Amino acid sequence: MIALSQQEKTILSLIEPVADGLGMEIVRVRLMGGKRPTLQIMAEKADGAPTNVEDCADLSHGISPVLEAADPVSDPYRLEVSTPGIDRPLTRQGDFGRWKGHLAKVELAMPIDGRRRFQGVIQREDENGVAIELDDESELVAQVHEMSKASLVLTDELIEAAKASGGLPPQPDDENFSGLDVDDSEDEDNNEEESGATR
Repeated sequence: MIALSQQEKTILSLIEPVADGLGMEIVRVRLMGGKRPTLQIMAEKADGAPTNVEDCADLSHGISPVLEAADPVSDPYRLEVSTPGIDRPLTRQGDFGRWKGHLAKVELAMPIDGRRRFQGVIQREDENGVAIELDDESELVAQVHEMSKASLVLTDELIEAAKASGGLPPQPDDENFSGLDVDDSEDEDNNEEESGATR
């Protein structure tokens, strides 16, 4: 689920080596439409280490020339590089296991008994797939590749866990908070780059 369309998969293949070189992992690539499309890259430090605005800026600066040379997006677009945030998307094998005990929402690619959307507490992730306990105490078991979308649900417990792990993005009321956006565009005709931590 890191990349869905063939175009997004091409972009992923171009930027992953740059991210690897910076000790980062790509969490999600999405090209969102509009008159001026936005290329959204979510990334974090490898092994879930705390990721800051400077890390995002470094990745943005690193992938910009690669994307410019390969030109995978023909129209002018806006580049947005950010951390996944607290209620992060779950896109890779291992993501669910890291957040066992927390509430998640999942959308399946193919429905089960006419239902595609589920919400419940992550119980485990193993070779049999991801197990989520639903509100009626039944259990959904699905492989990551069978999902079209998944993310954590923002709860007080999740916020506390993020604080404890040092994974809480910078907040506006933090003493050293100085803003999140870095705009490296030279003019309106160039691709715009935004680097920041989402929350």
